[in-house]
Amino acid sequence: MRSFNVVSSCACPDSKFEMRLEQQVLYRSFGYLLRERTRRREHPRYSIDMAIDAERLHKSLRKLRKFAAKLPKEPSPREIHKIRTNARKLEAVFSALSLDSQKNERRLIKQLRRIRKRAGKVRDLDVLTADLVTVHVDGENDCQVRILEHLGVERRKQAGKLRDFIADMRPRLKTRLRKASASVDEALQTTEAHPASLLAAESLRLSSELEMPKRLNKGNLHAYRRKVKQLHYLLELAPDRPKFVEDLGEAKDAIGDWHDWEELIAIANKVLDHGKNCKLMRTLKKTADSKFAHAVRVAENLRRTHFKALSPSRKGPHGVELRQVALSASRAF
Repeated sequence: MRSFNVVSSCACPDSKFEMRLEQQVLYRSFGYLLRERTRRREHPRYSIDMAIDAERLHKSLRKLRKFAAKLPKEPSPREIHKIRTNARKLEAVFSALSLDSQKNERRLIKQLRRIRKRAGKVRDLDVLTADLVTVHVDGENDCQVRILEHLGVERRKQAGKLRDFIADMRPRLKTRLRKASASVDEALQTTEAHPASLLAAESLRLSSELEMPKRLNKGNLHAYRRKVKQLHYLLELAPDRPKFVEDLGEAKDAIGDWHDWEELIAIANKVLDHGKNCKLMRTLKKTADSKFAHAVRVAENLRRTHFKALSPSRKGPHGVELRQVALSASRAF
């Protein structure tokens, strides 16, 4: 463990050869070393040492079981958001812990993904409605009302589909969620492939990918957000959260805000037929451009602050350099 600290703390290697050697040692040994570290930690919930906030994971399972038991006829935006967020968290964690290789969890993830996508359609309409009511353009009230009515009709339609979908699979969903809870307990207590090490490995991988692509634009920014979001969800389970978790959340929200306005413009183009002369459309596009510029600034600041390469070379393991922030993410577990 002492050698790990010496190697990882070296910020300025004397040569490129030493840098390559440092990368190889860290990549080959971090899993074993993290297992040794986490075994020495104590966690009151389990019989063996766990460096994972397991209660957060079980909380997501409980919330989904609650909605599976009874989803309100008219679910509120907050309830829809909880369904979608908790489903996505479980997908990310189950994948990181390799639980998706088991039959029950694999089928559960497939169900959760379908639920999340349907809930996402409702959630998008809630967000777009909230965004649109903040826009005030003189002489364009009729256009705004037409879009709001369209969003309201679509929201009721998608919420009904979500409710019917959950009702159809309710017995199987409740059973699989119950079994998954037991599987999580078993996975967190296993002495093989230590769960904290698995999450640390996934956090390390995602952290190392967040410097790419080299330039963020409208074509890749939303995909970049998915990686930021996945890393953010994983690090929420760590009791020792790195300081950059808040910056991850800020970048996630900024990019998501821009994407919502782009979706609103797409819907407005379908509902309205005014073309470029519509003052409301010009205002929406101006707002979206402003949100995009802000999202790029936040994302680039995240990368500049936390994911700056230790060396200009790109020939290290996995095609990227191992960064101090990546090690920080893995050490959180």
